[in-house]
Amino acid sequence: MLPSASRMRRGEEFANAIRGGRRAGRPTLVAHLSTQGDPEAPPLVGFVVSKAVGGAVVRNRVKRRLRHLMRHRLHCLPRGSLLVVRANPQAASARSEHLAAELDVALDRLIGRRSPERRPDRPAATDGRS
Repeated sequence: MLPSASRMRRGEEFANAIRGGRRAGRPTLVAHLSTQGDPEAPPLVGFVVSKAVGGAVVRNRVKRRLRHLMRHRLHCLPRGSLLVVRANPQAASARSEHLAAELDVALDRLIGRRSPERRPDRPAATDGRS
């Protein structure tokens, strides 16, 4: 679960992130990041899961999965930033590992993190040469 201080609640925060930020799309989700906020404030994260994703049970499950994934990635966001993660209909049937990988790719594009192959929690890709 995300810390309470990091949850986006106001509509204007969602609008600022979506309209004034950068966008990175993947088949299962789209992430919008705005770094125009107060540099002293913690990053805020919000989720948008429309009825196109599924019924209420499915939408809530997708939101819970995304919140859980973002909890471990919150430290990567710049202070004062606003991040909105919008789930696409494919998110309803995606495995958690796939959803995590797509979220990582979107965040990498938005905040310029190191490529996924070089992160310490994943082994480096090899091309077979020694």
